[in-house]
Amino acid sequence: MSAKVIYPGTFDPITIGHLDIIKRAQKIFGEVVIGISISKDKAPMFNLDERTEMMRLATEGIPGVSIKTFDTLLVDFAKQEKTKIIIRGLRAVSDFEYELQLGFANRSLDPEVDTVSLMPSLEHAFISSSIVRSVLNHRGDIGHLVPPAVERYIKDSRCM
Repeated sequence: MSAKVIYPGTFDPITIGHLDIIKRAQKIFGEVVIGISISKDKAPMFNLDERTEMMRLATEGIPGVSIKTFDTLLVDFAKQEKTKIIIRGLRAVSDFEYELQLGFANRSLDPEVDTVSLMPSLEHAFISSSIVRSVLNHRGDIGHLVPPAVERYIKDSRCM
């Protein structure tokens, strides 16, 4: 199958769980646009340039992947990118409830938009950006939670 999909998120920072979803979405659909949300409301730990650079480092060499930033409704970003397919990751039942609401909201804004959910590999199911940020705040080891290039970037830029 060859289709263009959007994988949106704050990616604060990208984790190996995110990377797992990106790689599998690319195998299934062919073209993945990673939409990094500016997310002013969330007050991210990393600024937009840092999150974009970490994503670039993590996805380097994966064919069919591009990175863009957006500060609009997701359905408007999807229209801009000329796609009707949104990829989301599901780790737990609580994710399902939240993602179901988002999917319905997006569909109410654009009835042609479909949301496809992928589960991360079992070994990555517990990983979230908030866990990575918490470990970072306590100066813990994040090497098993983020791609190696992202770990190096964070260590180099944050003097950790």
